[in-house]
Amino acid sequence: MARTDALSINIDANTADKLAEIQGFVIEAIQKGAVSEKMKNTEYSGDPTTGSVEIDRFKNAQVDDYGTARAAGAGKKILNTGKVTININEDKEIVEEIAKKDVKLYGIASIMDKRKKNQALRMIADLDTRFFAQMVTDGTEITGLTTATPLVDNLESIIQSIETTQNDWVDGVDREMIEISVKPAIYGKLLNYIDSVPNPISGLKEDVFHGVKIYSNHRQTKDIICAIHGAVGQPVTVDDYEPEKIQLSNNYDCSLVYSRGTKAVMPDLIRYADIAE
Repeated sequence: MARTDALSINIDANTADKLAEIQGFVIEAIQKGAVSEKMKNTEYSGDPTTGSVEIDRFKNAQVDDYGTARAAGAGKKILNTGKVTININEDKEIVEEIAKKDVKLYGIASIMDKRKKNQALRMIADLDTRFFAQMVTDGTEITGLTTATPLVDNLESIIQSIETTQNDWVDGVDREMIEISVKPAIYGKLLNYIDSVPNPISGLKEDVFHGVKIYSNHRQTKDIICAIHGAVGQPVTVDDYEPEKIQLSNNYDCSLVYSRGTKAVMPDLIRYADIAE
């Protein structure tokens, strides 16, 4: 006996799936977690639900000869010259519609819950992609890297470009504050070195290259992205998930609506590069 067509579950854009007479399990969609969650800035003031947050960045203190403040009658003002406002104005949605008949006859009572979990993962992937795109938009490109130079030397040169930065807010950066993300093909070439570095005393698994945390990331467009931790902020608000019956139908709404704001907080401490053949 032929299986009945589903009303709202498709195999592709034009072909309805078949309702299962007995459907024991579903193979879930598989995807990587977000690298950006490990790298983004969370030190902001304000409530994201109000539409914006602020991240402060104070100018370095100035060293003067003894007696300068006494002669002037006051000390130097603390300058918040790097204040950044992030507007949470990028509104996104994932909207799916499921027929009640499909939920009952597809053989999976928890299909709504499974879609909710998948939608959350897709939101994470979207945030990740947007985060690294912002790093490229606001960062500084390092040019001239080729495969003629050993890979470890190329990475070291980018790390040092962050480490040696000097300006109003920075006088060098400790390596433990720097993070680097690379495409999987590059990460794979470094595995022998990475695997040889002992895990930290904390016991947490953290891959390290030359004293810098390193991540394998397939959601970036450049071969290498290097930055201080927290160089980009990305606050997110998510609307409450409440499956509802769609008016004048026997279908249910299965949707996820969220808003994000993405902005570089320390663009002077972001570098990116491709390695030419």
